[in-house]
Amino acid sequence: MSHTVQCVKLGYEAEGLPRQPLPGDLGKRIYDNVSMMAWQQWMQEQTRLINEYGLHLADPKAREFLAEQTEEYFFGSGQTAETHFVPPKS
Repeated sequence: MSHTVQCVKLGYEAEGLPRQPLPGDLGKRIYDNVSMMAWQQWMQEQTRLINEYGLHLADPKAREFLAEQTEEYFFGSGQTAETHFVPPKS
C-alpha cells in the first residue's frame, strides 16, 4: 500500500516508498520524507558514486561513505561528493 509524503528533495507531495529502504533511523527518515521519484534519482546518483569511487559494498567503509552521502543528498546540502563524471548531453 503506497502512501504520500511531503518530499524533502522535490519540495512537493508525492508517492512515497513502499517500505523503508535502509535499516535504522536514516531508513525511517527516508521512508517518512522522500518520494519514490526522489529515491529513483538517488539510485542513479549512488550508482555514479559507486562507479566513480570504485566502491565495494562488502567494505564497511564504502557502506558508511554511501550512508553519509545519502544523508547529505536528502537532509543536508543536497550535494554529493565531487566526481569527474559529466552526464552525456541529450
